[in-house]
Amino acid sequence: MISGIVLYSLAILLLLVSFSKDRGKTASAVKKAGMIFKNLLPEILAIMLFVGLSLAIMTPEVISGMIGAESGIIGVTLATIIGSIAMIPSFVVFPLGSTLLESGAGYPQVAAFVATMMSVGIASLPMERKVFGTEFAIKRNLYALLYTLLFTALIWVVYL
Repeated sequence: MISGIVLYSLAILLLLVSFSKDRGKTASAVKKAGMIFKNLLPEILAIMLFVGLSLAIMTPEVISGMIGAESGIIGVTLATIIGSIAMIPSFVVFPLGSTLLESGAGYPQVAAFVATMMSVGIASLPMERKVFGTEFAIKRNLYALLYTLLFTALIWVVYL
Protein backbone atom coordinates (compact mmCIF):
# COMPACT_ATOMS: atom_id res chain seq x y z
CA MET A 1 0.00 0.00 0.00
CA ILE A 2 2.78 2.44 0.92
CA SER A 3 4.78 1.62 -2.22
CA GLY A 4 1.67 2.34 -4.29
CA ILE A 5 1.26 5.73 -2.65
CA VAL A 6 4.94 6.50 -3.25
CA LEU A 7 4.74 5.48 -6.91
CA TYR A 8 1.54 7.44 -7.59
CA SER A 9 2.98 10.49 -5.81
CA LEU A 10 6.18 10.23 -7.84
CA ALA A 11 4.19 9.88 -11.08
CA ILE A 12 2.12 12.98 -10.26
CA LEU A 13 5.23 14.94 -9.31
CA LEU A 14 7.03 13.99 -12.53
CA LEU A 15 3.91 14.80 -14.54
CA LEU A 16 3.84 18.25 -12.98
CA VAL A 17 7.56 18.74 -13.76
CA SER A 18 6.92 17.66 -17.36
CA PHE A 19 3.90 19.97 -17.58
CA SER A 20 5.98 22.92 -16.38
CA LYS A 21 8.66 22.17 -19.02
CA ASP A 22 6.38 21.64 -22.05
CA ARG A 23 2.59 21.68 -21.79
CA GLY A 24 2.03 20.48 -25.37
CA LYS A 25 4.23 17.39 -25.12
CA THR A 26 2.81 16.52 -21.70
CA ALA A 27 -0.76 16.80 -22.95
CA SER A 28 0.14 14.65 -25.95
CA ALA A 29 1.77 12.03 -23.70
CA VAL A 30 -1.23 11.94 -21.34
CA LYS A 31 -3.55 11.57 -24.32
CA LYS A 32 -1.47 8.66 -25.72
CA ALA A 33 -1.37 6.99 -22.30
CA GLY A 34 -5.14 7.29 -22.07
CA MET A 35 -5.54 5.67 -25.48
CA ILE A 36 -3.21 2.81 -24.51
CA PHE A 37 -5.15 2.31 -21.27
CA LYS A 38 -8.43 2.37 -23.20
CA ASN A 39 -7.11 -0.29 -25.61
CA LEU A 40 -5.80 -2.52 -22.80
CA LEU A 41 -8.85 -2.16 -20.54
CA PRO A 42 -10.97 -4.90 -22.20
CA GLU A 43 -8.09 -7.41 -21.88
CA ILE A 44 -7.43 -6.43 -18.28
CA LEU A 45 -11.11 -6.71 -17.35
CA ALA A 46 -11.40 -10.08 -19.10
CA ILE A 47 -8.37 -11.40 -17.25
CA MET A 48 -9.61 -10.08 -13.92
CA LEU A 49 -12.99 -11.71 -14.58
CA PHE A 50 -11.30 -14.98 -15.57
CA VAL A 51 -9.07 -14.97 -12.50
CA GLY A 52 -11.91 -14.00 -10.19
CA LEU A 53 -14.21 -16.72 -11.51
CA SER A 54 -11.38 -19.25 -11.47
CA LEU A 55 -10.53 -18.47 -7.86
CA ALA A 56 -14.23 -18.55 -6.91
CA ILE A 57 -14.72 -21.96 -8.53
CA MET A 58 -11.38 -23.56 -7.73
CA THR A 59 -10.30 -24.04 -4.16
CA PRO A 60 -6.65 -23.72 -3.14
CA GLU A 61 -6.57 -27.54 -3.00
CA VAL A 62 -7.64 -27.78 -6.66
CA ILE A 63 -5.10 -25.17 -7.75
CA SER A 64 -2.43 -26.88 -5.70
CA GLY A 65 -3.34 -30.20 -7.30
CA MET A 66 -3.20 -28.79 -10.84
CA ILE A 67 -0.12 -26.56 -10.64
CA GLY A 68 1.07 -27.07 -7.08
CA ALA A 69 4.60 -28.00 -6.08
CA GLU A 70 3.59 -31.68 -6.04
CA SER A 71 2.22 -31.56 -9.61
CA GLY A 72 5.76 -31.78 -11.00
CA ILE A 73 6.37 -31.80 -14.75
CA ILE A 74 2.67 -32.23 -15.51
CA GLY A 75 1.91 -29.01 -13.63
CA VAL A 76 4.72 -27.19 -15.45
CA THR A 77 3.42 -28.48 -18.78
CA LEU A 78 -0.14 -27.40 -17.94
CA ALA A 79 1.04 -23.96 -16.80
CA THR A 80 3.15 -23.60 -19.97
CA ILE A 81 0.23 -24.48 -22.24
CA ILE A 82 -2.22 -22.17 -20.47
CA GLY A 83 0.32 -19.34 -20.28
CA SER A 84 1.22 -19.65 -23.97
CA ILE A 85 -2.27 -18.91 -25.19
CA ALA A 86 -2.27 -15.15 -24.73
CA MET A 87 0.49 -12.58 -24.40
CA ILE A 88 -0.34 -10.36 -21.44
CA PRO A 89 1.49 -7.34 -19.95
CA SER A 90 3.59 -7.81 -16.84
CA PHE A 91 1.53 -5.45 -14.67
CA VAL A 92 -1.34 -7.94 -15.00
CA VAL A 93 0.69 -11.16 -14.90
CA PHE A 94 2.76 -10.53 -11.75
CA PRO A 95 -0.23 -9.96 -9.43
CA LEU A 96 -1.85 -13.04 -10.97
CA GLY A 97 1.28 -15.08 -10.23
CA SER A 98 1.29 -13.81 -6.66
CA THR A 99 -2.35 -14.83 -6.24
CA LEU A 100 -1.59 -18.30 -7.60
CA LEU A 101 1.34 -18.72 -5.19
CA GLU A 102 -0.90 -17.67 -2.28
CA SER A 103 -3.44 -20.25 -3.47
CA GLY A 104 -0.98 -23.11 -3.32
CA ALA A 105 0.68 -23.17 -6.74
CA GLY A 106 4.35 -24.19 -6.96
CA TYR A 107 7.20 -21.83 -7.85
CA PRO A 108 8.31 -23.65 -11.05
CA GLN A 109 4.70 -23.90 -12.25
CA VAL A 110 4.05 -20.20 -11.61
CA ALA A 111 7.40 -19.32 -13.23
CA ALA A 112 6.38 -21.24 -16.37
CA PHE A 113 2.94 -19.65 -16.35
CA VAL A 114 4.18 -16.07 -15.85
CA ALA A 115 7.07 -16.35 -18.30
CA THR A 116 4.96 -17.85 -21.09
CA MET A 117 2.18 -15.31 -20.55
CA MET A 118 4.67 -12.48 -21.09
CA SER A 119 6.70 -13.97 -23.94
CA VAL A 120 4.71 -16.56 -25.92
CA GLY A 121 1.47 -15.62 -27.63
CA ILE A 122 -0.40 -18.22 -29.64
CA ALA A 123 -3.52 -16.04 -29.71
CA SER A 124 -1.55 -13.05 -30.99
CA LEU A 125 0.44 -15.10 -33.54
CA PRO A 126 -1.78 -14.16 -36.55
CA MET A 127 -1.33 -10.45 -35.79
CA GLU A 128 2.40 -10.94 -35.22
CA ARG A 129 2.68 -12.80 -38.56
CA LYS A 130 1.08 -9.86 -40.40
CA VAL A 131 3.45 -7.34 -38.87
CA PHE A 132 6.75 -9.26 -38.77
CA GLY A 133 6.25 -12.14 -41.22
CA THR A 134 5.51 -15.80 -40.60
CA GLU A 135 9.07 -17.06 -40.19
CA PHE A 136 10.04 -14.38 -37.70
CA ALA A 137 6.84 -14.76 -35.66
CA ILE A 138 7.17 -18.53 -35.37
CA LYS A 139 10.89 -18.38 -34.54
CA ARG A 140 10.32 -15.65 -31.95
CA ASN A 141 7.62 -17.68 -30.21
CA LEU A 142 9.70 -20.89 -30.30
CA TYR A 143 12.77 -19.14 -28.86
CA ALA A 144 10.58 -17.49 -26.22
CA LEU A 145 9.19 -20.92 -25.29
CA LEU A 146 12.70 -22.38 -25.13
CA TYR A 147 13.97 -19.59 -22.87
CA THR A 148 10.85 -19.91 -20.72
CA LEU A 149 11.52 -23.61 -20.20
CA LEU A 150 15.16 -22.89 -19.32
CA PHE A 151 14.04 -20.21 -16.88
CA THR A 152 11.52 -22.61 -15.34
CA ALA A 153 14.19 -25.29 -14.94
CA LEU A 154 16.42 -22.75 -13.19
CA ILE A 155 13.60 -21.76 -10.81
CA TRP A 156 12.90 -25.45 -10.19
CA VAL A 157 16.53 -26.10 -9.22
CA VAL A 158 16.64 -23.05 -6.96
CA TYR A 159 13.38 -23.83 -5.12
CA LEU A 160 13.89 -27.57 -4.62
